Amino acid sequence: MSSSLLRHSTLAAILGTGLAIAAPAVASAHVGVSPDSVTADESAVLTFSFTHGCEHSPTTALRITMPDGLASVSPTVDADWEIAVERGDDGLVDVVTYSATTAIPSDLRGAVSMQVRPAEDAPESLAFPVEQICETGSTAWVELAEPGQDPHALDAPAPVVRLAAAEDSDAEHGEHAASDAAASDSESSDADAADDAASAPVAVVLGAGGLVAGVAALVVAILAYRRRAA
Repeated sequence: MSSSLLRHSTLAAILGTGLAIAAPAVASAHVGVSPDSVTADESAVLTFSFTHGCEHSPTTALRITMPDGLASVSPTVDADWEIAVERGDDGLVDVVTYSATTAIPSDLRGAVSMQVRPAEDAPESLAFPVEQICETGSTAWVELAEPGQDPHALDAPAPVVRLAAAEDSDAEHGEHAASDAAASDSESSDADAADDAASAPVAVVLGAGGLVAGVAALVVAILAYRRRAA
């Protein structure tokens, strides 16, 4: 079975069996992902966090299915979680299961992370279906919003990461560079103004000193002339 077919069959199985389980989930509970935007063909660390369990039952594992469009996936080693990786025929990671070494109470926040690199031809959004497994029951976070639908209105939304174009990222870097350059020019102008202000009193003193010396020389010349005339 190809990797793509395996992913779709896994997602279909979750959708088929998980939505009924997801219905009793607490409305405010969800599995979120951060950041929610990454750049194609660049590595990024995604953190999947959750609060609440299944009907307040402690969480024992998170099973995360990878979407099509990822060139690489590297789960982060964490002493609080045991990690199991399932790969497709193409060698790419299809599913990552994080099993908690100690069940996480429903009133505490839990999180797992992985480094991913979207392929150059990845779709505009990447959905990560997550099955939250608890001591009693489980919740499938697999729902996707329809066009124009508010994702927050879903009972069990899947974490979704938007793919930003590389040029958008370059533009942001360019704006930051221009801002830094403007700040540097401003600081340089302020420094020049400060130097000019500091040198102004010195110039005044030197000018006054020259004037006094000139007057003294004139007085000496007049006195010498009078002596010769007498």
